[in-house]
Amino acid sequence: MVAQKITIEPVTRIEGHAKITIRMNENGTVNHAYLHINEFRGFEKFCEGRLVFEMPQITPRICGICPVSHHLAAAKAADAVYGCPPPRPATLLRDLMHMGQVIQSHGMHFFELAGPDLLLGFDADPAVRNVIGMIAANPELTIKAVELRKWGQEIISILGTRRIHPRFAVPGGVNKTLTAAERDTILSGLQASIATIQTGLQIFKQWAEQHSEDIAKFAVLTSGYFGLVTEQNGLELYDGQIRLVNSQGAQLEKFPGEHYLDYIAEHVEDWSYLKFPYYKKMGWPNGVYRVGPLGRLNASSHIDTPLANAELQNWRAINNGKPVENTLYYHYARLIETLFATERVSVLLDDPDILSTDIINTHHEFKGEGVGVLEAPRGTLFHHYWAKPNGQLERVNLIVATGHNNWAMSEAVDSVAKTYITGPQITEGLLNRVEAAVRAHDPCLSCSTHAIGQMPMQVEMFDAHGNLLQRVERG
Repeated sequence: MVAQKITIEPVTRIEGHAKITIRMNENGTVNHAYLHINEFRGFEKFCEGRLVFEMPQITPRICGICPVSHHLAAAKAADAVYGCPPPRPATLLRDLMHMGQVIQSHGMHFFELAGPDLLLGFDADPAVRNVIGMIAANPELTIKAVELRKWGQEIISILGTRRIHPRFAVPGGVNKTLTAAERDTILSGLQASIATIQTGLQIFKQWAEQHSEDIAKFAVLTSGYFGLVTEQNGLELYDGQIRLVNSQGAQLEKFPGEHYLDYIAEHVEDWSYLKFPYYKKMGWPNGVYRVGPLGRLNASSHIDTPLANAELQNWRAINNGKPVENTLYYHYARLIETLFATERVSVLLDDPDILSTDIINTHHEFKGEGVGVLEAPRGTLFHHYWAKPNGQLERVNLIVATGHNNWAMSEAVDSVAKTYITGPQITEGLLNRVEAAVRAHDPCLSCSTHAIGQMPMQVEMFDAHGNLLQRVERG
């Protein structure tokens, strides 16, 4: 058999566009698989010269899936630049909006993006392996999933006047209070949302039990784990310090987010526009780590809400208290975080300060530089701004979750391709498993590369002489 090359472009059911190339050996096995992030990065550069207070409205345009994350990270960075920390009620309201973002994003990913693989099967016909197929297979569950996402979006809309690209956080606070009636509207959807998430947890656990062999060999990667935690190392999504643990769960670092440049460096490969962050003290590639739901749960010792914490204990039992390394468990971790975010909504709405009118700090002590950090659904998000005394930006640095996970996604693609593709016939289901290695991380390539790409899906296999042997097209 002659050597072959397989191209998957773009990878489907993710936000943004990417390409996978699989280089085959002559015996039909995989030599190496590469994840190419082939979108253009330019957002940082064209923000230069804008005013800092504009950034909470400019940066959400990076993405229609993650706008709240960029909105709030930009506001936090602006707080630091202007030296105007928000009053406590404003911080609670920002946190509440952030929980809405986590709920709608995680809920959509599990039920609508990953769900077709888990519930319909990796080998299902791609014509039905999508949300339409989900409706046909289980309409009641699909409707509940849509309602869960709608509830998260409603939280965002109530606070920010619209579900996408909200207008809410400003330097020093927020521009709108929460009324008692709005609080009650949000609370009215709480119990149904918890029930849907618990149904999702049951579905995943049943699936995991039936597919334990796949979980045990599907991109099991050894790395560090990185995410925000509370002072007591509990799971935190809006504020806190960054904790980095190694593959055994031992703490390597715990530091304020504004000091991230002391700990993180970035590696470059010639086959991707997306950089590869790593832990400086261990160097490349020994210092690689993972973020997002898997990374955060592995970096946390507990969760400060009862239902999610009970699930975390089940999570910790998977690998006898050590970090969970199996890539497919990203889906389980995502549901646990969704449950936490939903419980956190209840905690926030029960706080008397949530209805306070003390929502803005107008006293500025200009600092000229500021870092905003929070946990976007996909992982740790950094906004770092340098500004002139008039507030005009001189430099902008953004490190987003998908960037942190670049190494993990690339290794997962290579691992899954080598595990499942043994040639000579390459089925659509096998290629879908390679895509699923990326999809498990829920990447947002628009955020990470800020971005243009191509839409047609095409898989091509070539022999060593460049002759086309097989082509599969989608859409």
